[in-house]
This record gives sequence, C-alpha cells and structure tokens, in this order.
Amino acid sequence: MMDSVLRPYDLGSTQWYVLSQLANSGPTMQRDLVRILQIERATLSGVVATLVRKGLVDQTPDSKDQRQRMLRITRSGMKLWKSLPDPTELILAVAFNGADPAELATARRVLQAATQRLNEHISGGDQA
Repeated sequence: MMDSVLRPYDLGSTQWYVLSQLANSGPTMQRDLVRILQIERATLSGVVATLVRKGLVDQTPDSKDQRQRMLRITRSGMKLWKSLPDPTELILAVAFNGADPAELATARRVLQAATQRLNEHISGGDQA
C-alpha cells in the first residue's frame, strides 16, 4: 500500500524513509542511516544515488573523514516532502479502522515489548 501511495511521486518506500529522516532530523551521516533504517549499506547507497540524481538530496564528503558522506535534503526535496501524503497515516487509518481502542492499546504494548526484546537480542543484550 505504501508503494502505491508513493508511486505518483516517483518514490519508493525506502526513499520516503530517507527523506523523512532528513526532513525531520536534519543532515545525517549516510553510515548512520544504515543503522537508523536498519537496511544494508549497498541498498542505501543505491537509494541515495537515486535521490541525488533526482535532485532531492545532497551528498557531500564529511569535513573530518572524506570517506564518509553527509546527506542533506535539498530545497526541491523539502518542497516535495511537504507535498507528500503520509503513507503511514493512511495505512494505519485503513488497517485499524473500527478497532477497539483498548484492544489497540494492548496490541501496542505487546508489540513494543516484543520489539524491544528482539532489538536487545540482536544487539547481544540477551542470549536467550
């Protein structure tokens, strides 16, 4: 559903997540986006190259380490970002339309706890 919402804007979901990070958090090191978005470095490199080619993102060498790249959303990128619908809001509205708020609160707590345990396991904090 996310891709169908973004298709008219010639964006994919990973491109949207990169723009979201840059629009909402400001300039970000490309290596940090690998961790933030939890995607492979090669995948991110392709996405960034596409966004740079489209003129939506600037990629510049870091002043301290020329091998690292700093990403910034461009003026064109910010203009596009402000015109985009939020696909996550649409997905949530459709998926949870008519759901009981108490049941949603329970589901949210269970999923947050499960996600936390998985993240701790991945980072080596829990060897269970």
